[in-house]
Amino acid sequence: MIYVKIFLTFFKIGIFGFGGGYSMLPLIHKEVVAINEWIGEDDFIDIVAISQITPGPVTINSATYVGYKVAGIPGSIMATGGVIMPSIIIMLIISIMFAALKDNKYMKYAIRGLRPITIGLIASACYLMFDGVLIDYKAILIFVTALILMLFVKKVNPIVWVFIACFVGFVIY
Repeated sequence: MIYVKIFLTFFKIGIFGFGGGYSMLPLIHKEVVAINEWIGEDDFIDIVAISQITPGPVTINSATYVGYKVAGIPGSIMATGGVIMPSIIIMLIISIMFAALKDNKYMKYAIRGLRPITIGLIASACYLMFDGVLIDYKAILIFVTALILMLFVKKVNPIVWVFIACFVGFVIY
């Protein structure tokens, strides 16, 4: 049944996706585009873009949208439930055990080991996005301009830059 498959797929993503939303994007891409072929490359890029500008974590937004695209509202509920369930279970266990393990040197070493892989996963997500987003010189110009402005005009909230880029894209395309 498709609902069980959606739930289990996103449960797996929730279990193995360390580091938050952007670091989980390569895993989501592999599962929903490459393995299950529920959506195409263009749809995936659109989902990520929409997930970034809507409130909430990008992973949960992506899961909800993919689930909806595959199996309507019940699919979105299963995908969202699947992706958040591992975090809920893990956080309950960690919360119970944290007091006993907070000073454990092996736990500290394990957490230090997760930091570099998180950066690698985020870099992988960036690579996936570059491949399908920078399609022409106009998109590259929007990207470079937005990057420079965000790096050097730090007093402006990044959300403002997102809306400006959205408007510029609307006008140009």
